[in-house]
Amino acid sequence: MSRFLIILGLVLVVAGLLWPFVGRLGLGRLPGDIVVERENYSFYFPLMTSLIISVVLSLVFWLVNR
Repeated sequence: MSRFLIILGLVLVVAGLLWPFVGRLGLGRLPGDIVVERENYSFYFPLMTSLIISVVLSLVFWLVNR
């Protein structure tokens, strides 16, 4: 459990450091993301972005556990 938490912490730190560069790649505004904008209301649900992040993290954790 401690190894998992350490790896999770490192992944979060790296993601935080790389976030400005990831924003330039368009991650967060992909075609599968749901955006509803009204006059006084906006709703954003990053569905495709969440799926891509999930696949990447699953691959990373699978490689670490090998």
